[in-house]
Amino acid sequence: MSPRPRRVLLLGMMGAGKTSVGSALSARTGWPYRDNDEIVASIAGQPTKELHSARGVAALRDAESKALAHVLASDPPLIAGVAGGVVEVAADRDRLRDADGLVVYLHTPVDVLVERVGDGAGRPWLQPDPAAALRALFDGREPHYRDLADLVVDTTDGDAAAQADRVYAALTER
Repeated sequence: MSPRPRRVLLLGMMGAGKTSVGSALSARTGWPYRDNDEIVASIAGQPTKELHSARGVAALRDAESKALAHVLASDPPLIAGVAGGVVEVAADRDRLRDADGLVVYLHTPVDVLVERVGDGAGRPWLQPDPAAALRALFDGREPHYRDLADLVVDTTDGDAAAQADRVYAALTER
């Protein structure tokens, strides 16, 4: 049985696998996948790392909020990777809570995220100590991810196809 067309919103920290799982789910469903960084770049006119460097965290959060609004206004079916930081903004948490779609938290333990992100290249907001920055971000965001999630999928093993299968199974059940 094929799932009815829906929005699937993938939440999680950087390195959790939003792009990998989103792409695998797109291949499985035939639904388009939209990556947050691509949406932010089209809205802001520059990639996220350049936006952060040139205009700061507030400008980045504003662009991420606009990207979320764009995704939520887009007709389903759609799979979207949502910026990890949107959960830091109360209005964006409210939008996600009220979203017409399946909100999936891709959970990865912080130690695994630290390994995946490594030296934080291309992520200036993690400098000068990527491990400490990731741990602080994780501690602040993780409770929000869990609170907002309709489904939690563990992405520790990095098997995007199997994780996409879990999301697909949830879509066919709902």
